[in-house]
Amino acid sequence: MSETNIHPSAVIEEGAVIGQGCQIGPFCHIGPEVVLKDGVVLKSHVVITGQTEVGEDTVIFPFAVIGEIPQDLKFQGEKTRLVIGKRNRIREHVTMNSGTEGGGGETRVGDDGLFMAGCHVAHDAVIGDRVILVNNCAVAGHCVIEDDVIIGGLSGVHQWVRIGRGAIIGAVTMVTNDVIPFGLVQAPRGKLDGLNLVGLKRRGVDRSDITALRAAFQMLAQGEGTFQDRARRLGDETQSDYVTEIVEFVLGNTDRSFLTPG
Repeated sequence: MSETNIHPSAVIEEGAVIGQGCQIGPFCHIGPEVVLKDGVVLKSHVVITGQTEVGEDTVIFPFAVIGEIPQDLKFQGEKTRLVIGKRNRIREHVTMNSGTEGGGGETRVGDDGLFMAGCHVAHDAVIGDRVILVNNCAVAGHCVIEDDVIIGGLSGVHQWVRIGRGAIIGAVTMVTNDVIPFGLVQAPRGKLDGLNLVGLKRRGVDRSDITALRAAFQMLAQGEGTFQDRARRLGDETQSDYVTEIVEFVLGNTDRSFLTPG
């Protein structure tokens, strides 16, 4: 539908920008600095506040609270933002907070994500494209969740943690350290148990790359030297772009240590 439809009970404060074709349901509250791009759907009872931008064709379900101030005692009311990309599905009772001055001032969510009921995205987090956060999981402040990551229900990601592209986190898991791209993490205290082979196959990754990733994982698990030393040797030897991605991730800047293969 190209025509914008706003329910009479919705409250839209002066200054808000509402795009074409938006559907705003009963009892929604839209703050004065909010921008809704074209085709955004708010089912009902949705609160969007702060300097928040919601991308095209995103659908937000009842009782979600989007763009509220950070849950950070250092926050002193400075102007910060939340930017949400296109075609996301944000389910019931989801909360996403704006950034903090100390974290760059912006929380960012990519495109085509699914954020299931009750999950939380904290201040200054950066969420990639096609990410799935399952019911009641929580991503803490300053985390980086790369593209195509799945985080299982009731799981928690510690602040400053990075989770590499294509990784999967099992349900009821606490992740306290960085997770390599394509990693498989499970157990209550988060153990790196292997590779997300199912996800790789579903995305049509070539068998030769999967074989190279298997060999790389074994070298990271059993090679000599520190975890970073093993990664450097991998970088010198591999011809797989997927393995190179893991190497660059391990050798990149981080505020945490890594989950390493058992």
